[in-house]
Amino acid sequence: MDRKSLNGNLTGWLYLLPALLFLGVFMVYPLIDVFIYSFEEGYNSASQTYFGVGGYNYAYVLRDPYFLQAVKNTFLLVAVTVPLSTGIALLISVGLHSIGPLRRFLQTVYFLPYVTNTLAVGMVFMILFRKTAYSDGLVNLLITWFGGESVDFIDGPYWAKMSVLCLYTIWVVMPFKILILTSALASVDPVYYRAAQVDGTSKFRTFMRITLPMISPMIFYLVITGFIGAFKAYSDVVALFGTDLNAAGMNTIVGYVYDMLYGDSGGYPSYASAAAIILFAIVFTITCVNLLVSGHRMRR
Repeated sequence: MDRKSLNGNLTGWLYLLPALLFLGVFMVYPLIDVFIYSFEEGYNSASQTYFGVGGYNYAYVLRDPYFLQAVKNTFLLVAVTVPLSTGIALLISVGLHSIGPLRRFLQTVYFLPYVTNTLAVGMVFMILFRKTAYSDGLVNLLITWFGGESVDFIDGPYWAKMSVLCLYTIWVVMPFKILILTSALASVDPVYYRAAQVDGTSKFRTFMRITLPMISPMIFYLVITGFIGAFKAYSDVVALFGTDLNAAGMNTIVGYVYDMLYGDSGGYPSYASAAAIILFAIVFTITCVNLLVSGHRMRR
């Protein structure tokens, strides 16, 4: 390697140094620290002492009914919201792409919920779905108007609360996905569509054979980021059901970690660290599987 190439490589690493330091201090070091805490049994944050090292923290967390409920809620939220939000966003984006004059205006309208505070949106959903002494809520009024029975979606049965949470999550993430997919659709070369028209290809076949493969990288990106975002859900749940999520039966894994640190059952950093590492392992595994599947489809 000549001197010029060596200087060029050194300059490149110097440019990367601030970012590497930032990642090391705020991401790599905390992850290593949490991993160590997760094996320290009986860790006391005040005295910085512990009485043993082992896997008891993991055993306790995996047997804790509150954690198991949080895992159930999180996986159900992920399984429902990620495919539904991606599919609905794709349909809306295709519709927007086919509209000419009002496309930019409608894109702006669909993007507005994304820049709105999630707690504010949660308050609106609470007003729409919660039954009070003065009103059953707008949604229940519609249900009874069509002949159904009113349901307390906030303090009522589990399926009702989970339905509201899934609907709320889909509503919150939809604008970003629509923005990404409309941009992806706009980047498809019109030459392919003109060639399909010449061949007399139907619109459905054109979408399946041309549009979908061309925008598949963006779809897989949204699926992967959607999985990660749904597994980290916490503020959305608090906005709907308050801070005592264990009592409501609607806690998530991130909420469980927070409760172990700062909630009513707080003061157990070892348990919180073990739960955080379990969450990291779940998200890492699912992300790797998604990347392998998307990479295989890209090569095809």
